Amino acid sequence: EYQQKFARFLGAERAFAFWKGRVALYALLLALDVGQDDEVILPGYTCVMNVNPIKYVGARPVYVDIEPDTFNMNVNLLEEKITKKTKVIIAQHTYGYPCDMDTIMKIAQSSGISVIEDCCLAMGSKYKARLVGTFGRAGYYSFQWNKPYTTGLGGMVITSDRELAERIESLTANEMYQPSSREVFMLSMQLIIYRLFIYPRTTALAQSLFRYLTKKGVVVGSSSTSEFEPERADDFFKGISKMQARSGIRQLCRIKENIAHRRKMAHLYDKLLASKGFKPSRDSRDNADPVLVRYPVRIAEKDKALAQAAKAGIELGSWFECPLHPIETPLASYDYELGMCPEAEKASRHAVNLPLHMRTNEKTAKRNVDFITGFTQAD
Repeated sequence: EYQQKFARFLGAERAFAFWKGRVALYALLLALDVGQDDEVILPGYTCVMNVNPIKYVGARPVYVDIEPDTFNMNVNLLEEKITKKTKVIIAQHTYGYPCDMDTIMKIAQSSGISVIEDCCLAMGSKYKARLVGTFGRAGYYSFQWNKPYTTGLGGMVITSDRELAERIESLTANEMYQPSSREVFMLSMQLIIYRLFIYPRTTALAQSLFRYLTKKGVVVGSSSTSEFEPERADDFFKGISKMQARSGIRQLCRIKENIAHRRKMAHLYDKLLASKGFKPSRDSRDNADPVLVRYPVRIAEKDKALAQAAKAGIELGSWFECPLHPIETPLASYDYELGMCPEAEKASRHAVNLPLHMRTNEKTAKRNVDFITGFTQAD
């Protein structure tokens, strides 16, 4: 039922649910027969959990630098990255800003390359009045704690490509693990705690505690220790639980309200930042209708701002902290060399982000803007 409702909301024929968004991407790569020595193109400003599935299937990630304004793949640099080995382009709609899908699709189609849309940060965003996730052969989503809506953990693939859907269906029927009773119980308790106790002023403390407890194995973390390595754990390919599905259905019932709230808060940040002499993070393209997961702002003293925000109870996001966030192993393990994507590296040094979720209100937004404008804006 959850899968059907999700597909219906986005106007896709099929949807497939997974334990995490990165598992959804892994399923797509397998279904598209991506394997040894193939190449997958993606922006050099992403989460390392997007890169791991590429490595898991034996392919090589190829990185494209980003546009400064949207943080998305610079399509003017895309063609030069394509080789005879290129099999997939991942169009990541960063922070919720839709990619230039016309150009990406034109380039991909002329070369016989499949396009996958990374919609993990872009639930409800539109490009030319069409929902992102419906341009390529498939789109995938994440429902982890800091995403547009959360089921604790969770991921989804949507597609209207019947051949691809049949392949995914076969994979999920024959090869997918199910979460353990312990994992489901722990995750359900975490969801209850999240709903009752996590507010803007408690977020920084909660995140620190969550990371500590994850390392100790006390909670079901967003990323296990093994997921920071380019080698797949045996039980990585996992489906969702009934508890997550029930939670997802409840979230879908409120998704239009969620989207409207995010748009309202983003416009408020635009107005408040402009009044303080800061350049707002506004998408000026006529064909783009973003629904942001977080509101990005570039500042000169990122580390100082994050430290002071934690002390002041300001909910200030740090990602992406590096081109492959939050890398804990050498970048070379993921075929990335420093200097490869200079705009992405610059954004990593300066970009922070402000909350837009349902617990953010006008008072919170004003407090956030008063705090962030105490620092120098970076280009």
